[in-house]
Amino acid sequence: MDENETEQQLFREALALVPAVYALSRVLRFQGMDEAGLTRLPPSELELMRYVHAEPGATAGELARELGLHASNVSATVRGLVNAGMLEKEKDPADRRITRLKPTLKAEQGMALIENAWGEMFAEALAALTEEQRDSLNASVPALKALGTALKRAKADRATRAGGR
Repeated sequence: MDENETEQQLFREALALVPAVYALSRVLRFQGMDEAGLTRLPPSELELMRYVHAEPGATAGELARELGLHASNVSATVRGLVNAGMLEKEKDPADRRITRLKPTLKAEQGMALIENAWGEMFAEALAALTEEQRDSLNASVPALKALGTALKRAKADRATRAGGR
């Protein structure tokens, strides 16, 4: 297979994968909080909280870049989450000009409840699949993690190239 055919094949594979991944992401974005008995957060707050949960110590600038938000929107969202007791700010010990964001215990407990709700939803859905389908999904976990890392790296590379113009 030549390079052009390989690129076309990769594109066809991507087009087949995107709807499935998007459907799963919708479940994760729009379900879990109600099922966990938590007050539903607006989407921008939820995305910010999920990012800080995964990357404690992130800065507002990192959040703006990673989530594609304006710095002023991130600042307002962070302020609201700090006031709600979901985030705490800490000065970076190496550079006191930098403020790092960390989830509070309340936020960590809430995320654990959400993740348990997701686990219950997924377990119920997995029960409807065949054993072969479940085995296939379990085998795909490392590849999905690698795909997420590759997507994140590609985004960073694009941002670097755009900034270097």
